[in-house]
Amino acid sequence: MTHMFETIAIPPGGVANVSRRFVMRGIVGSGALVIGASVLPRPAMSAWSTGAGKMPGGTINDPHVYVAIDPSGLVTIITNRSEMGTGVRTSLPMIVADEMEADWSRVRVAQAPGDEKKYGNQDTDGSRSVRHWVEPMRQCGAAMRAMLEQAAATRWGVAVADVRAENHKVIHLGSGNMLGYGELAKAASALPTPPADSLKLKDPRTFRYIGTGSIPIVDLHDITTGKATYGIDAKIPGMKFAVIARPPVVGGKLVSFDATEALKVPGVERVVEVRAWPWPSKFMPVGGVAVIARNTGCAINGRDKLKVVWDNGPNASYDSVAFRRQMEQTAANACKVVRNDGDAEGALKSAAKVVTAQYYVPHLAHASMEPPTAVVHVFQGKAGTQCVAYAPTQSPGGCRDDLAKVLDIPVENVTVNVTLLGGGFGRKSKWDYVLEAALLSKATAAPIKVVWTREDDILHDFYHTVSVERIDAGVDANGKVIAWRHRSVAPTIKSTFQAGADYEAPFELGMGLVDNPFNIPNLRCENGRCEAHTRIGWFRSVSNIPHAFAVQSMVGEIAAALGRDPKDVLLELLGPDRIVDPRKSPDVADYWNYGDPFETYPIETGRLRRVTEIAAEQAGWGKPLQKGEGLGIAVHRSFLTYVATVAHVAVDDNGTLHIPRVDTAIDCGFHVNPERIRSQIEGAAVMGLSLAKHGKITFKDGRAEQSNFDGFGVARIDDAPLDVRVHIVPADWDVPSSGVGEPGLPPFAPALCNAIFAATGKRIRSLPIADQLKA
Repeated sequence: MTHMFETIAIPPGGVANVSRRFVMRGIVGSGALVIGASVLPRPAMSAWSTGAGKMPGGTINDPHVYVAIDPSGLVTIITNRSEMGTGVRTSLPMIVADEMEADWSRVRVAQAPGDEKKYGNQDTDGSRSVRHWVEPMRQCGAAMRAMLEQAAATRWGVAVADVRAENHKVIHLGSGNMLGYGELAKAASALPTPPADSLKLKDPRTFRYIGTGSIPIVDLHDITTGKATYGIDAKIPGMKFAVIARPPVVGGKLVSFDATEALKVPGVERVVEVRAWPWPSKFMPVGGVAVIARNTGCAINGRDKLKVVWDNGPNASYDSVAFRRQMEQTAANACKVVRNDGDAEGALKSAAKVVTAQYYVPHLAHASMEPPTAVVHVFQGKAGTQCVAYAPTQSPGGCRDDLAKVLDIPVENVTVNVTLLGGGFGRKSKWDYVLEAALLSKATAAPIKVVWTREDDILHDFYHTVSVERIDAGVDANGKVIAWRHRSVAPTIKSTFQAGADYEAPFELGMGLVDNPFNIPNLRCENGRCEAHTRIGWFRSVSNIPHAFAVQSMVGEIAAALGRDPKDVLLELLGPDRIVDPRKSPDVADYWNYGDPFETYPIETGRLRRVTEIAAEQAGWGKPLQKGEGLGIAVHRSFLTYVATVAHVAVDDNGTLHIPRVDTAIDCGFHVNPERIRSQIEGAAVMGLSLAKHGKITFKDGRAEQSNFDGFGVARIDDAPLDVRVHIVPADWDVPSSGVGEPGLPPFAPALCNAIFAATGKRIRSLPIADQLKA
């Protein structure tokens, strides 16, 4: 039994899912360059070194894997990354198409299923897609171009140097004769992939698509017309619908349940217990009771009739108010030293002035537009138990591996088809919802669609961590900052994987704490012990959010204490152009540089200064403003990218906040798709506002107190910035590409709160802003 999306009627520029049927159509009698004919991982041959090779599956640059050409000349390029608004399903194929000299109007895109052995790493997170795959995809396209040129040269009986691929055809330079790509597909498909070190990459000045911003995303038409297939849209014949009653407290257990009334609800067919794994257990299901019905509405109604008894377990007393006091007490005392340059303690004692502030960021929910959902069918096939899934997942390879483990079947018997994601933000890198559907399908011998309601989504999230950040800054008699002590206290993501994890992991410390770039002779960073009492997961920008909020807010506080311009103080703290290397501090253990080599991606204060100056200049820093208006500035390096934001706010006499304009400068190195860079930064402004103004998840008696958008607010149209301007720093190919999806978020909240202070004199140290301006 094989389930698949239809791949026949996809027009050029459209999107399909790779299926067995699609591959066979490429093989049988078509003369196509066959997808999957060989899988040849290539050694890195990059203009710069990255950490891609250390990721599961590494990278693959073989056109036999990623490119198919049919006799008509239609080119199909596979993308191995998940699409959730970043445009990656367009950008990576666009790189291949540019290098192979394909006519984009004759290209379509197919989505790879989960298979990291074949397609390389498929984790669409960490803002890694372009920075890890731009070079392999260029090599893939260049290899395809070379194979087509070789096929043409052989047919004409001329040297390959006498032919050139150009705009979907190969030209004989001597005679002007031409052969289309479709005419050469069969011969080209029989050729071996050229060695990576023999490839001639295009001169960037000749790019047709890369860097132009002229190519709309391939999904645009289907998304805007309602034809696109998201996870919630996926369906297969015979499918049943399931919703699950889960333990209300993480670590809780099911004691008993009575399904008598639930089974009386019309449309309800079965009630099944869902297996639970003891907490912490990575992304395994938390267990519960599933109601299976003919449609989602019946399943929800049935769940409402369940009578369930829970043992709330060890986290039953988790209380956000008490926990905040506990974190603040930890931050008020000496903590574990994680970076120590000079003598911050001594310098603070001798300082002419000490500026101290404490900042708080609550738990946050991902709350993507599309809640988690998945369709899975577990059935008996010729090769034993088979599992076919359709899911909006950011990590189909990891999901596939865990499906095989949970079902105890060979991974080759598992197929994970990737749909569009209606938002992800890191939540859909965790595949518990797919595993739930698999367990229920196995138990019922039917295809099962598990649907999470919005309440399920918010109540059972892998939350962004809660954080208390305390900073003490010492200033000498000349107004120069001579000491900086930053204590960070937050539950760690490691607690989701490992019992007893109670300090931030190196990757969290490396997100705006130990990588502080300031030119301060006495700089000390500390990390306080903090246990987790709920599921903690990575969230768009992760620990950069609280660290940047604290650091950049403190810059504004120092400026206010000294009566100086905040931009000038910020530039002074950044100091002269230089490379800051935290690894030189003896207390920095296992410094994490977003998984990439520091030699390729050092911390460059010159780039921080440049985006700061650009954002300030473009925003008209220093211009006259009306009463109740203010400008705020912040800069931050995250995911190897440098971003500065200036927010312009207006606060009226009623305390209502308006944001007339936001200017953001971004330096992400060599960029492929500036149209998507702009959209990601614009989106970061809206999301940043949502989190800063409304975002809050609190706990009482172990349970999340918010369950929908009436409690966990998001920005509405009348909240949103009126004008978001994005200023992309140009870069040549020799400047390594870095992240885009996440770096726009961290500087937004501190820029906004610094602007509020400039407008009103009110300092926001505790998020969300909520009604603080109305007090």
